[in-house]
This record gives sequence, structure tokens and C-alpha cells, in this order.
Amino acid sequence: MPLTPKSTRELLARLGHEPKRFLGQNFLVDGNIVRKSLELAGVGPGDTVVEIGPGLGTLTGALLDAGAEVWAVERDYNLHRHLAATLAAEKPRLHLLEGDAVEHPLAGLPPERAAAFKIVANLPYAIATPWLDGVLSGPLPERMVLMLQQEAAQRYVAQPGSKSFGAISISLQAAYAVAPGHKVDGSCFFPQPDIESCLLHLTRLPAPFTFPPATKAVIRACFQQRRKQIGGLLRGKLPDGGAAWLAQLRAAGLGPQSRPEQIPVALWRRLEV
Repeated sequence: MPLTPKSTRELLARLGHEPKRFLGQNFLVDGNIVRKSLELAGVGPGDTVVEIGPGLGTLTGALLDAGAEVWAVERDYNLHRHLAATLAAEKPRLHLLEGDAVEHPLAGLPPERAAAFKIVANLPYAIATPWLDGVLSGPLPERMVLMLQQEAAQRYVAQPGSKSFGAISISLQAAYAVAPGHKVDGSCFFPQPDIESCLLHLTRLPAPFTFPPATKAVIRACFQQRRKQIGGLLRGKLPDGGAAWLAQLRAAGLGPQSRPEQIPVALWRRLEV
């Protein structure tokens, strides 16, 4: 598998493929980061792993070499064709789907295999949050190790009171313990991106909480007007204007005048729509 800028350039040239910026095609070319990803995810023989955007197959090959069975979704036709003719043809443990990861957040993983699985992925920035929202709406992986742009990682780990704290922070932290991110230099990719990246390690909580769709919609709507007070934001969104929940906020030292970003995850979990 190509793990250097030179071998990656050579392979792309042989395939006649120009990296597509709109698809976030910055290929990982650092073996240490690949090993770090597998180590954080604890990938071993017999594991079920979902990968998003396998690209040239660098991370995919390492997952397979570790003994995992991999479900991967690749949107790019040329790269999907390359992987189908090489890795997928050689390794029956690779199940390759051509499609959009937002539409297939678990890469076609069969329901019977979703009881215990992990996700290891180098995520394009444009799809990171909608894809993650899809993952949090279905069977939850035991662990996720995600390569993200620093800006997205900051939103996921943000704490109440921070400008980065939002609806996706709440959904994620209600179900996962989020470890501090591991910064990844731009030189670890080809072509080198203009932004900073971060390797984020997420571990499912012993009692993970997932928000019903209606509750998630209300939380998102609140954060779309995050400068407004929560009491006013809930008017018209809940039958009682959220009176019962606002009483819980008061008991916690908050109240109707609070902004959405001031309310901790534990209290958002009590919101009933």
C-alpha cells in the first residue's frame, strides 16, 4: 500500500486520477498515523470495521492486514474501480460499496453485524457532521477513530459556554466519551491540505443516549438562533413552551434567560418533545 508522497503520486499518475478537492481527496501518506489510528481503535483479528472514503486503500489495507473484516464506502467512481480490482479482488474480507457516505453512513454494514463494530475513517470536511449525525441515529459503534479537520473536531469536543458548542456536540457527547484530539500535520497528506487536521478517538459510553429525531430537530433549531434566550426559543416548539424542562433548568441554576450554548448535555438529555 502506498504510504509515501512519492508512491502516492506514482499510483495516482498510473490511474490517471487528479485528486478532487470538492471530495476532500487528501490521501494519507504517513504510516505512523495509520498505525496510530488502528492502535486507538484497538483493531484486531475478527473485528468488524466500517471505513469511509477508502481512497487509494492505504488505511483499508492496514485494517485488513490487522485481521479485520471491513465495510467501506467510496463515492469516487475511479477510486472505487481501482479498489474493486485490487484489494477487494484479493481480500474477501473487504466489502466495498460505491456511494455517498451521508446516504450510507455505515457503508452497507448488514444489521446482523451491527451489534459490535468500530469505525475508522479519514473524513472529508464537507460531510463530517451530516455523516456523524447519521451514525448517531443508528446502531452505535463501540469506538470511532476519525481523521477530521481541526474545526470540526473542535465542535465535537466543545464544552458548554464555548462558541463551538452546538447540536452535534450534544448528540455526540450524550453517547460517547471524547478523548483529546491528536494533531496531524499537513505533511501527512497528499496533496497537502491548507487546514489543520486532528485524529479524534471516541469511545461509546456504558449507557449511551440517543436523541429521538423530534428532539434533535428542536435542539438544532435552538442553536440556529443561539444568541436568543432558551425560553423564547422554545415557545411554539413545545406544547407547554417547555415549562417542565425550564423548571429543571432553574433547579440547576439556569433558567429561561439562558442561551442554548450555556446548557450542559445532561440537561439537554432531559428535554422531551
